[in-house]
Amino acid sequence: MLNRNYRGLLGTKLGMTQVWDANNRVVPVTVIQAGPNVVTQVKTTDNDGYSAVQLGFGEIDPRRINKPLRGHFETSGVTPRRHLVELRTADAGNYRAGQELTGELFDAGQVVDVTGTSKGKGFAGVMKRHGFKGLGAGHGVERKHRSPGSVGGCATPGRVFKGLRMAGRMGHARVTVAGLTIHAVDTERGFLLIKGAVPGPDGGLVFVRSAAKRPAPEPLAPVAEGATAGTAEEASA
Repeated sequence: MLNRNYRGLLGTKLGMTQVWDANNRVVPVTVIQAGPNVVTQVKTTDNDGYSAVQLGFGEIDPRRINKPLRGHFETSGVTPRRHLVELRTADAGNYRAGQELTGELFDAGQVVDVTGTSKGKGFAGVMKRHGFKGLGAGHGVERKHRSPGSVGGCATPGRVFKGLRMAGRMGHARVTVAGLTIHAVDTERGFLLIKGAVPGPDGGLVFVRSAAKRPAPEPLAPVAEGATAGTAEEASA
């Protein structure tokens, strides 16, 4: 059973830039326009079997949604939204339909997971798509240096196994990058500055949520030689 409180927001990736931290070191960050999101549904354990919050983001012409979705938004009392996402969290009961959520949900230094659709690369070979080594460059090798080699369809088993890595369309897939750190939060403009790269093109839809895996604790400082008592912090002081 879910026993953690999660925070999440849909947003738009604006691009990458660099900022300087307190130690005058350059930090590459991705700027995300986080929200505003609106709560379109609250699910509880008693009614739905699990605890979750449904969030809506982005404007859409009401004429472009079907009748079931139109009724869903009317029940929640909110205007239609282009994107919907569900966030499972233990404290869903603290939300209400129609509530607006902004980047103030997150704090600087918080660890998050970011989900988006990666950039499409088109049709790619096995070396680019899967990191194959390729065939030899000489010694009688035919002009198939970037080919995958044998696919194993011989007398035994006499077929090619399902899921065999081959050439094909690369990218344009749902990707989650875990364990990213929020460098800063601009509450006035609704920006999240996330350290590192985020999947997807500029202008793409992303979902930022609390990290599913808790960050590992920092290792203790080593005990100085000859120290017999006291903590590691006292020994390193």
